Amino acid sequence: MEPFENKVAIVTGGGMGLGQALCEALARRGSVVVVADIDANAAKQVTSRMVQSGGRARAVEVDVSKKEDVARLIETTVSEFGHLDYIFNNAAIFIGGDARDVSIEQWDRVLAVNLHGVIYGTIDAYRVMVKQGHGHIVNISSATGLLPQPGNAPYCTCKHGIVGLSLSLRFEGADLGVKVSAVCPGDMKTSVYENLVVMNMPHDEVVRVSRRSHFPIRQMSADDAARQILRGVSRNQALIVFPAEIRWIWRIHRALPSLIYWISVRRMRMFRKLRIAA
Repeated sequence: MEPFENKVAIVTGGGMGLGQALCEALARRGSVVVVADIDANAAKQVTSRMVQSGGRARAVEVDVSKKEDVARLIETTVSEFGHLDYIFNNAAIFIGGDARDVSIEQWDRVLAVNLHGVIYGTIDAYRVMVKQGHGHIVNISSATGLLPQPGNAPYCTCKHGIVGLSLSLRFEGADLGVKVSAVCPGDMKTSVYENLVVMNMPHDEVVRVSRRSHFPIRQMSADDAARQILRGVSRNQALIVFPAEIRWIWRIHRALPSLIYWISVRRMRMFRKLRIAA
């Protein structure tokens, strides 16, 4: 039986990129999808296309950095459909650069969306799922939740926190019927680079150097990533890490941390040249 058929799923950041791909993949598998995004028009457009294709979905405007918004999202979903089977905490923003150039206010903004937003969605959904005796929380972290990423410390901090949150809660929920997974994907072909905010460095050059320094890791499409994620969720994997190159780099990091140290230092030196030029 299809594990997602006739299930109710919330996807935050569902209006674009990986979130959109997850919404569409869930709808194709028979889920009722709540497309939650801070961009109401984007959420409505994704929902409209899914409904026209025979899917079941509704759009909700949500700012995940506001706990009241997230609480209302989950409350209204449960009120409308009677239960909540899945929540994919996916919404994220990117503000990077040399740590000297990133303001505390920018740190706060990244933490508010990327970490606190996931915490709000996780805890509110967890309480609902414990009461109903079932459910699966899927938190979208990143390869940077397992590995260092110099030049993007705020984002990396959040993604490490998501892994810790997810693994801790997974053990708490084991006897209560609630499953928890953390997703750690590699590089994807989405609008992430277009929306990347980098302080005191030229945006286009940062994108070029970033891709150059990631050359051993193939870029995936958002659709491919969504398929990998749903496969891992259906198997109840604790950590869904892909593609294979990321899994190998993660193993090397644990076995030979000094090697990853020198690679990371070299990568930061490449970015620092851009800062000096700027």
